[in-house]
Amino acid sequence: MSSAAQRPSVLFVCVHNAGRSQMGAAFLARLGGDRVEVRSAGSAPADAVNPAVVEAMAEVGIDLSAETPKILTTEAVRSSDVVITMGCGDACPVFPGKRYLDWPLDDPAGQGVEAVRPIRDAIARRVRALLTELGIPAQAG
Repeated sequence: MSSAAQRPSVLFVCVHNAGRSQMGAAFLARLGGDRVEVRSAGSAPADAVNPAVVEAMAEVGIDLSAETPKILTTEAVRSSDVVITMGCGDACPVFPGKRYLDWPLDDPAGQGVEAVRPIRDAIARRVRALLTELGIPAQAG
């Protein structure tokens, strides 16, 4: 557990598509509240979240429009209790004894918000299952 507040620290990593990791982090932050520490990261710098991701998340009441993608660092992995890779496990630093979960996600057919919606919904289901596994009741949302 992260030492600051004795709560689990979860890092979502999607190296090639940081929007996926941001969706996972946003759902976990919303549903887990202050009972979990949440981060996300990708490998490529970007000025803003993919507009299709912003639109798809706005449909479920989560605003990512002011978010800026974070860059994956070794320290972010090292300091997290759980690292969730989303189709990029081979590109994430590995530390012995750390808990890693791989969430494979199908590449969407098409582009834009229509392609993001099924990924968003799959991530939301997995986040709810993760909260159950961590013993954290999901908040309404």
